[in-house]
Amino acid sequence: MKQAVLSLSGGMDSSTLLLHLLANDYKVTALSFDYGQKHRVELERAQQLVDYINSSDAYQGHNINYQTIKLDGLTSLLDSALVEGGDDVPEGHYEEDNMKATVVPNRNKIFSSLIQSVALSIANKTESAVKIAMGIHSGDHSIYPDCRQEFRDADYKAFAEGNWEAQRVGVYTPYLEGDKYSILQDGEICCKELGLDFDEVYKRTNTSYKPTAEGLSDYKSASSVERIEAFLKLGRKDPVVYVDGWDTAKTHVEKLLAEHANKPNMNDTIDMVNNM
Repeated sequence: MKQAVLSLSGGMDSSTLLLHLLANDYKVTALSFDYGQKHRVELERAQQLVDYINSSDAYQGHNINYQTIKLDGLTSLLDSALVEGGDDVPEGHYEEDNMKATVVPNRNKIFSSLIQSVALSIANKTESAVKIAMGIHSGDHSIYPDCRQEFRDADYKAFAEGNWEAQRVGVYTPYLEGDKYSILQDGEICCKELGLDFDEVYKRTNTSYKPTAEGLSDYKSASSVERIEAFLKLGRKDPVVYVDGWDTAKTHVEKLLAEHANKPNMNDTIDMVNNM
């Protein structure tokens, strides 16, 4: 059986990748990371999703091997709006420059190093190939440099240089050139193939960077805006519970997207000034 080690945040992207791996007959080891993120509800959702899939009568594959890795000793040392003690998480469209405040320094390098370590250990024990899998996508590229192909290539080169038998471990990032909408489309297909209920799956995910203490999702942070946009394009109601309800969240995002679409492009403005 094909094997993969997945970085499972509990968000929509990596949760869909979990479905994708299962639908493509991978035996999955899934790891989540507690680094002191404000949106710790994502860890609860990841566990809920794994429990749902493992207990499903429809899914008769191998059980998902799941663990949460504690990295919360880093919390006070990290400079990011996403960790406890950091600045407020900014709101607005996901392409706005202020969203760089949500970057956690070297986060994906930390995660990939750990899943590489586990993947190579499995590969050596079983003497078989193992993939590391991450749900990074094109919507991340402008704000998060560690989600770009150039970084992934450099990261793998460092891994290969530093480990014996590294060739046994490959990289699987099927969404790298897609967006959240295409990810959600894949999730819809995978749910059907696995016999899982789409709403039951996605209500067990969290994309909000500003959830309430009760775990309700906000609809103004960039991550939530991008998720809601994907559900609107898919023509489905998001099954997670939003502060003020789905209708209010939907209306807010539709207005924000319209405003962003009508916003002058900075490059066009510069060109116009230069041509005056």
